Amino acid sequence: MKHEQTKKLTVLAMLCAVAFAAVAVARIPVIAFLKYEPKDVIVTFGGFLYGPLSALAVSTVVSFLEMLTISDTGWIGLIMNILSTAAFACTAALIYRKVHTLHGAVIGLVLSTVLMTAVMLLWNYVLTPFYLGTPRADVAAMLLPVFLPFNLIKGGLNTAITILLYRPVVQGLRRAGLFPESTSSALTAKKSKIWVWSSAVSIIAICIVLILCFQGVLS
Repeated sequence: MKHEQTKKLTVLAMLCAVAFAAVAVARIPVIAFLKYEPKDVIVTFGGFLYGPLSALAVSTVVSFLEMLTISDTGWIGLIMNILSTAAFACTAALIYRKVHTLHGAVIGLVLSTVLMTAVMLLWNYVLTPFYLGTPRADVAAMLLPVFLPFNLIKGGLNTAITILLYRPVVQGLRRAGLFPESTSSALTAKKSKIWVWSSAVSIIAICIVLILCFQGVLS
């Protein structure tokens, strides 16, 4: 048991490091001042592997590290990061734990996107005026044209990348002896439907086109 706990802590520490690296080097401008980074994907891996509390732990650790090092948004950014990542990763992990199938994983990721979007619209309305130093009415005017599409794109990318990469991540952990061979996973099963992977690739392509449109490249 102690040996398995050590393996779990090792994997979670690795996920924290990779998630922080994703924040530091993989930020992609989307719309206005908002940027996408694949941190939530890494946190969701932790949730799918070990449950929603592990996802929350990784999210909190990475958000604190971000605040102390590369972020200029202080405590507001810390709160927003934890809320956003937890809403997505913890929700997906909870549903996947209850319905441990590919169908459950997809439902969890889709619902997580919806919940994260709703949560962030609320908290952007509450906290963004302090961050930007602008009247709340100006932020309210940005909710639908800016924050709504950003969070939908973010959730779509998180969902698609998670589905595409979770299987090779688990296989790599198993080859390294860090995750049990006997643990079954809906996303690693050979019978996984081709349409799911095709849909994931299509979502990524659509999100890329939308980002280019928001940046004016395709206008």
